Amino acid sequence: MLVIPAIDLKDGQCVRLKQGRMEDSTVFSDDPVSMAGIWQAKGARRLHIVDLNGAFAGTPVNAEIIAKIAATYPDLPIQIGGGIRSMENVEFYINAGVSHVIIGTQAVKKPEFVKEACEAYPGKVIVGIDAIEGMVATEGWADVSDVSAVTLAEKFADYGVEAIVYTDINCDGMMGGVNLEATKELADHSPIPVIASGGVSKLADIAAIREASEASAGGGIMGVITGRAIYEGSLDLALAQQLCDEEINQPD
Repeated sequence: MLVIPAIDLKDGQCVRLKQGRMEDSTVFSDDPVSMAGIWQAKGARRLHIVDLNGAFAGTPVNAEIIAKIAATYPDLPIQIGGGIRSMENVEFYINAGVSHVIIGTQAVKKPEFVKEACEAYPGKVIVGIDAIEGMVATEGWADVSDVSAVTLAEKFADYGVEAIVYTDINCDGMMGGVNLEATKELADHSPIPVIASGGVSKLADIAAIREASEASAGGGIMGVITGRAIYEGSLDLALAQQLCDEEINQPD
C-alpha cells in the first residue's frame, strides 16, 4: 500500500484546506516544486496534487507549476486532479509527464468522458469520488449530487479506471481520522482499487486502513493520501510507508 503525500495548490502556493473550504486554508509553502522534492527525499513513491483554483474554475489554473514539478522530478509518479474537464486537459498533463489524471466533477456529469479518457490513455485515469455523508460532491465540493459514492464507483467497473480516490469531505483536513467504514464499504463494492483520503493524522490510521484493505471483498485499498498530518508533523511519511511495507511483506 502506498502512502501518498498531497500538495494542494491555491494561488501558486502549497496549502491545506479544512473540509474543502477555500476561505479556511493554511499556507505551508510558497515553493511547491521544492516541497515535491522534500517528499520524494522522504521516500514518496507517488505524489497527489490538486489544483484547487482549477477545481472551482472548472479548468486548470496552476498547470504550469504542475508541469514544472513533473519535469523537475521525472522519476516521481504524479496524480493530478482539479479542473480536468476536457480531453485537452488530459492530453496536456500526460504530455507534461504526469502519470495519472484524476477526473472528479466530469465523472458525475459526463461519465462517457471517463470512458473516452481511459480508451485514449489506458492505465492513466483515476476517478475522484468526494462525498458528504455518502453522497458525491462536485465543483470543488461546492455542490452535492443525488448520486451515492458506491453507485458511482460501480458505474466505472468496466471502463479501465486505474483507481478511485475516495475523500470523505467532513474528515478532510480535520486530523480526526479517516471515515474507515465508508472507505471499506466502497472498497467492498468496487472491483477498482481505492485510494483513501481525508483525515489521516497518525500511524494508527495507516494501520487501520491497511487492515481494512486486507479484509476487503472488492478491489482493496491500494493507497492512502495524507496532507496536513505530514506537514504539521503528527505523521512521519517514511515511517508510514515502512509500516505498509512491513504489513505487505509479512509471511502468512
